Amino acid sequence: MEKNITRLSKFLSYILRHAPDEIGLVLGEGGWVSTSELIAKAGAHGHQLTPEILREIVASNDKKRFTLSPDGERIRAAQGHSVAVSLDLAPVTPPSQLFHGTAAKVLDKILAEGLKPQTRQHVHLSLDRETARKVGMRHGKPVILLVAADRMHHDGLHFYKADNGVWLTSHVAPHYLTVKD
Repeated sequence: MEKNITRLSKFLSYILRHAPDEIGLVLGEGGWVSTSELIAKAGAHGHQLTPEILREIVASNDKKRFTLSPDGERIRAAQGHSVAVSLDLAPVTPPSQLFHGTAAKVLDKILAEGLKPQTRQHVHLSLDRETARKVGMRHGKPVILLVAADRMHHDGLHFYKADNGVWLTSHVAPHYLTVKD
């Protein structure tokens, strides 16, 4: 059952963040979709979901990638979208510093151009070094960047905090970055 939950979680992440149209789903306001519609359309494409399985996926996902509405009628990806969607997050004051994990092989480019969202809608930042290190390890030898979030905020740049605690911003210019590892 655990392998099935992992497989379904990856499927949900892909559909809710990157390709809802692959199963005929349209993300609504805030990135929300009806759980009953998701279950029906996923089932029509060979992915058997139930309300109970959705609740288990949301509860057990270590990165808290999904948010289920309190009534269980809607679900969305907390962040990480490559498709255009507004999560309806209000700008918030960030902590003084945040972290970003990346691979050593792209460090020179980042130090020249800053952090860009690439295929995503936002740059993803972490509250702590360890989380950033784990993210960086997915891409090769990790490098941790310290982001001067307080300076960015003072300079008028906006930050948002996703449902799962990931900090989001549009771009981080090189002069706000310090290499920590």
